[in-house]
Amino acid sequence: MSEQIGATRHFAAFEATWPSARQAPCGPFIWRDGAGGGRRVSAATLEGVFSETDLDRIESRFAAAGRTPLFQVRQGQDAFDRVLERRGYRIGDPSLCLAADLAILPDADPEAGFACWPPIAVQREIWEAGGIDAARLGVMERVEGPKTALLARHEERPCGAAFVAVAQHIAVVHALEVPQAERRRGIARRLVASAAHWARGAGARTLALQVTAENAAARALYSSLGMHEVGRYHYRTKI
Repeated sequence: MSEQIGATRHFAAFEATWPSARQAPCGPFIWRDGAGGGRRVSAATLEGVFSETDLDRIESRFAAAGRTPLFQVRQGQDAFDRVLERRGYRIGDPSLCLAADLAILPDADPEAGFACWPPIAVQREIWEAGGIDAARLGVMERVEGPKTALLARHEERPCGAAFVAVAQHIAVVHALEVPQAERRRGIARRLVASAAHWARGAGARTLALQVTAENAAARALYSSLGMHEVGRYHYRTKI
């Protein structure tokens, strides 16, 4: 039970630090409009006990908006997952939610980058090159709590960017992007350290992030930093 409470708390922080443009209850579901900001802000989630009629209703809500039904299925929702599979929904992007106490994470080298808000042009360029477009920058703009954009540097040149925001004393790292030419140089580790440094000053106690299960290199990095699994999810979308 305590694990489920921890996962629920982290999911709430993930949502607060990467919010949809609009959302509304639809029976036991939360329906979301991400305004083009990607799956995470556009997927509906199950928040209680559901019936087949409830599922029909939210599918109709998607249809009325001209959208393909999309759900984020979280750990412990196995019965819901089976119903979606039976209805012809395909699975996608199994992902892990990882977290660590800020006390165990390394501190940042002040010469290795800086934090600022709003993001400057070079951060936007790094994100754009990695597919983090204007709609996702709009997600960052919507965050109401403490937030910042990080820039990593290597040999005096910009080489990575990330977004960090705090909710419920949990600092969440989003949009961590390192250009292909700069990888395998410890830039992602440097960005996580910078995020931890900023988060301590912002009153957070924990650093968290999400990573796709198939990203073995990123998972190995985060594990080496002491981050552990606090939740998991995948998507289901209509075929």
